[in-house]
Amino acid sequence: MSGADDEHLARLLRAAVAGDEKAYADFLRDAAQAIRGWARRWTIGGGVDAEDVVQEALLAVHVKRHTWREDAPVIPWLHAIARHKYVDAVRRQARRPTVGIEGLEDTLASVETEKARDWEIGRALEGLAPGQRSVVNAISIEGFTVAETAQKLDMNETAVRVALHRGLAAIARRFGRN
Repeated sequence: MSGADDEHLARLLRAAVAGDEKAYADFLRDAAQAIRGWARRWTIGGGVDAEDVVQEALLAVHVKRHTWREDAPVIPWLHAIARHKYVDAVRRQARRPTVGIEGLEDTLASVETEKARDWEIGRALEGLAPGQRSVVNAISIEGFTVAETAQKLDMNETAVRVALHRGLAAIARRFGRN
């Protein structure tokens, strides 16, 4: 931007500070154009959205317009505000790195489904007697056979079958599936 541009912005900002709403709208439009150019150059590497910098800078200009000295150039004042807002955005980005999830939608959905399923299973097992819980967990969740469960829990196979049947029946009753 040239000195003529600075004088144009200064004239608009003076009028805006004096209460001219149209001049203020014109000032914000022209200031946004300048800030957008700087922000695009600063954000070429990615990570920060140039439009976010523009919006944050315009908001700061609005809030801090009283700090501009009428005898000072406008463009360096605008540039300083925009640069600070860009640095703030970079700092926020560094604290909260983002990772794209493109292509991971199915995986994320299955993880959520798995968590919900695990919660429901835990809820179903919590109402069982300890022996029934161990048998149902071993056979229905861990996938052991009746023989393996009997050996693991030091029970006979008939007792494992009875505990499994009673445990599953208790779960069915608890959740209204007789």
